[in-house]
Amino acid sequence: MKKVLAIIIAAIVALFAIWYAFVYYASYSEGTRSGELIKFSNKGIVFKTWEGEISQGISGAQIFSFSVEDNNKEIIKKLEELQGRYVKLKYKERFSKIVWLGDTKYFIIDAEEETSPHFRNK
Repeated sequence: MKKVLAIIIAAIVALFAIWYAFVYYASYSEGTRSGELIKFSNKGIVFKTWEGEISQGISGAQIFSFSVEDNNKEIIKKLEELQGRYVKLKYKERFSKIVWLGDTKYFIIDAEEETSPHFRNK
């Protein structure tokens, strides 16, 4: 009986490890989004994660929410400096959310300031 229980527990742990490796390393999509960086904060009670939003429209009706992993210190610093400016974000979309990494499936891998299309001729 103990051997069967050990096999079941080992199988559950192995399945979780395979699922986690797939979700963490496999990319569902990659792309870029541009907009005004309207929010960037470190939030959470048990798991502190970096979360942000960019507004992609004039009225703010199109909001893109994203997460940044804690180990990307350079991107975190860049986004803190770019708060309120027009930015271009390169992201990687994962298959699923991982609660201790972020609230969204979209993880930023690069950020840069961009010229706003609303003020080009001024």
